[in-house]
Amino acid sequence: MKAISYTRTGDPDVLQLVQRDVPEPGAGEVRVRVVVSGVNPTDWKSRQGGSGAQPMAFAEVVPNQDGAGVVDAVGPGVEGFTAGDRVWIFLAAHQRPTGTAQEFTVLPADRLVLLPHQASFELGASLGVPAMTAHRALTVGEDFADRLAPGSLAGANVLVSGGAGAVGHAAIQLARWAGATVLTTVSGPEKAALASAAGAHHVVNYREQDVAEVVRGLVPGGVDLVVEVALVPNFALDLQVVRSRATIASYANNGGDSLTLDVRSNMVLNTRLQFVLLYTVGREALDAAAADVTAALLDDALPVGEEHGLPLHRFPLERTADAHAAVQGDAVGKVLVEVGEA
Repeated sequence: MKAISYTRTGDPDVLQLVQRDVPEPGAGEVRVRVVVSGVNPTDWKSRQGGSGAQPMAFAEVVPNQDGAGVVDAVGPGVEGFTAGDRVWIFLAAHQRPTGTAQEFTVLPADRLVLLPHQASFELGASLGVPAMTAHRALTVGEDFADRLAPGSLAGANVLVSGGAGAVGHAAIQLARWAGATVLTTVSGPEKAALASAAGAHHVVNYREQDVAEVVRGLVPGGVDLVVEVALVPNFALDLQVVRSRATIASYANNGGDSLTLDVRSNMVLNTRLQFVLLYTVGREALDAAAADVTAALLDDALPVGEEHGLPLHRFPLERTADAHAAVQGDAVGKVLVEVGEA
C-alpha cells in the first residue's frame, strides 16, 4: 500500500511517499481503508519537531490525526464495528507511529466513530481535532450543560474568537445547533462572509471595529462563554466583554506563550479560565464529544465547503507535503488529502 512517512523532523519535504505492507489489526483494533485524511496544525507541528534536538518518539511516523474511510477488517474483541462500516477517525497518530496519510490504517477501536450515511467522507475527515476541540470548549462553562444537544445552550451568548478558522467554524456551528446566540471576531470582510455562512449571528471585524463596544452593545450583560484562539493578545478584551462567572476556554497559543493576569479583576468577575488540549482531556470527554458531534451530523448541523463557511483545499496523497505546507501557511479553510476511492 501507499503511505506518506518521515524518519526525521523538519520542513514538509521530509515527507516521503513509501510502500508498506498492509497492516493486520490486533486485539481491540480495526483496520480502515482511508478515503480522506484531514490535516491540522498539530500535524505539521509534530512533523516539524520542537525547538532543540529532540528525538522522534518513533523511528518512522505516518502523519495526520484525522480522517474518514471504510472499515476493512476487525481484530479480536472489537464490538460495534463490522467490515463495510463508514467511519470518521480522531487522534489516529496520538502516541502511535501511524496516522491517516496512508491507504490503510490500523488503530484502536475507540478512535473510530460511525459516520452517518448522509455525511460525506470529506466532512468526516474535517471533524476530529477541530470539532472535538470546539465541543470541549463549549461544554466547560459553569452554568451550562457538559453535553451539547439542541437547547443545551439556550439563552447563552457565546463569543468565538477567530470564527473563520477550523475550530472557530465548528464552534459556531455547534453553538448555534445547541441554541446559543453566537458572536465572532474576524480580521477582514472575506473571513466575515465565511463566519456568517457558518451561522454566526453577529460578526465583528476587529481591525475596523471596537470589539468591546460592539459586543457590549449587543450583549449588555456580557457574554457567557468565550472560545479563544489567541489568549495572550485577547485576554484583556475578553475581560471587557464577559459577564460574572463566565468561562474563557483557550485552545491555542497563537500570539504568545506567556500571560500576566490581574488577580483582583478576575476574582471580582469570578472568571473561569479553562485550557483545552484534546490529547489530555480524558476518555469521558472524548466519548462525549464523539457522541454529540455525531448527533449534530445526523441533524445536518456541521456542513463544510465555502458556502457553509469552511472552504476545502484538496491534495492527492502524493502531495501531502503541499497539504502540510498549506496548513503551515495558514490556509483559510480545511486542508484534506484524498487517499482512496469512496
